[in-house]
Amino acid sequence: QVQLVESGGGSVQAGGSLRLSCAASGRTFSSYCMAWFRQSPGKEREIVSAVVWSGRSTSIYIADSVKDRFTTSRDNAKNTVYLQMNSLKPEDAAVYYCAGRPTSLLDTTTQGYAYWGQGTQVTVSS
Repeated sequence: QVQLVESGGGSVQAGGSLRLSCAASGRTFSSYCMAWFRQSPGKEREIVSAVVWSGRSTSIYIADSVKDRFTTSRDNAKNTVYLQMNSLKPEDAAVYYCAGRPTSLLDTTTQGYAYWGQGTQVTVSS
């Protein structure tokens, strides 16, 4: 069983930055594809980013809606994945979820992930 715990959410003004962290339990973190999703009221959960380590290289996916503003990274030694969010906009406000699945493929589908964190709220004021 893998447990994921997000942190770093909060309230910022438009144009500000936040860094979300997701700490994972377990000793096989490096073999997991890790993703960030977000969900705002009345909307479906959508993928923001995903990162996977193949053992030789890292592959990253960033959604078009946040490209050039958000980046993701992982530290396998710390069992942690990060989401750096810059130039935040009011439309970025949502609950952000960390998710993981044991695969060497870059998975951008919601249904592919077996493990989810509890979510962290991001509020962006205009």
